[in-house]
Amino acid sequence: MVNSPDDDEGDEVPEGPFGSENLPFEEIFASLGIPLPREGEPIDVQALLASLQNVMARSGQAMTTDGGGVNWVFAKDMARKVVASLGPDPTPSSRQRHDIADSVHLAELWLNDATIFPAVAAPPAAWSRAEWVENTMTTWQTMVEPIVSTIATSLGEVMTKRISDEPELAGMQQMFQPMLQQSASSMFGVQFGQALGKLATEVVSATEVSMPLLTRPQVALLPTNLAAFGDGLDLAERDIMLYLSLREAARQRLFADVGWLGPQLVAFVQHYAREITVDLSALEESFDGMGGDPMSMNDLAELGTEMSKSLFSPQRTPEQAEVLGRLETLLALVEGWVDDVVAQATIRFMPSAGPLAETIRRRRASGGPAEQVFSSLVGLELRPRRTRDAANLWAALRAARGVEGRDAVWHHPDTMPSAHDLDDPLGFVSGDTNHSNDDLDAELAKLLDEERGE
Repeated sequence: MVNSPDDDEGDEVPEGPFGSENLPFEEIFASLGIPLPREGEPIDVQALLASLQNVMARSGQAMTTDGGGVNWVFAKDMARKVVASLGPDPTPSSRQRHDIADSVHLAELWLNDATIFPAVAAPPAAWSRAEWVENTMTTWQTMVEPIVSTIATSLGEVMTKRISDEPELAGMQQMFQPMLQQSASSMFGVQFGQALGKLATEVVSATEVSMPLLTRPQVALLPTNLAAFGDGLDLAERDIMLYLSLREAARQRLFADVGWLGPQLVAFVQHYAREITVDLSALEESFDGMGGDPMSMNDLAELGTEMSKSLFSPQRTPEQAEVLGRLETLLALVEGWVDDVVAQATIRFMPSAGPLAETIRRRRASGGPAEQVFSSLVGLELRPRRTRDAANLWAALRAARGVEGRDAVWHHPDTMPSAHDLDDPLGFVSGDTNHSNDDLDAELAKLLDEERGE
């Protein structure tokens, strides 16, 4: 059992990017073993230096940890506390596990005729929200690690410069900088844990965010979140579970059989993260706004909030914009392919598939479960904006070349459609790019109508 509703009962969870305040700065120092004075009292510089020396002596490594300075165990614990604070998270019952297993089994049978990619070997699973955090944490860590060193270094530079201006701390910059960089890493770990915990309350399946988050392919759904997804929909629970099982099973087949796809998606996110630039002037302004007097506890809390606004709103470079475009195109191709495969799998058997597909489109258009997380952490608007165009392209390929011809395009990244091809799907299929927009719309509509038998 990974989690129960009472696992973290009584623990106060600080709000982050999805709440009104960030973690107070004094709590960051406390987590590093540096006690600060009570509210309204000035900081005793000599006592602070003694605390720093003690902590550094204990650590022997200037408080650095594996993974660029973030304590990932702490970040994961923070995510689980956020999960526990946002509602009941019971371990799935045996009945729920049985229902999901049956749903996935039927979904796999339907998908056999809709794609050439085989079903994954691992048995289907029903997860709590906490289990989703546990099972996806390794991949999340891999994706966001490049962010940590950039943010920690930038904040360390600014804070060290500020400290050098204090007469009492003159000459102590070298001692302070490692600790201040660790503080920045800790702040990021807190933000990351808060964001991941919030995301765990929204996703309905293992890879709904369109990223390969599992270390091994497995179809997994979250019963608690499935129930929330179905609220307000005048549809049978069984149909909702089956439709979402189809989408997750199709996505897992794709990630499992197309070996380059998952690493490419992760590499795009890492590349984007490595190019992050932090607005140092904004951070300096945060310090300058505190004035020259010794900082009280209120000052530290205000400073932590102000720094977080700049710290987690990095500036986008031209290179990042180019990487973002490629990432969004690939995500759109993944979700567009899933749309087409599931549409074909359900066309004869499931009348409710149309309304459910529209629900998915609305959910995606509003940003989707992943967008707020990436936006708050790295300024990355992770939204497959052109999924419908991608679905049309895959449908055109299937109509012209069959299921095998459509899926064969995934065999190598060099054969994949580009963003330009999404503008002219029929041109990609035929190799003729001389279509006008009106002709393209008419031909595509006719082709898809004929394919559906209309």
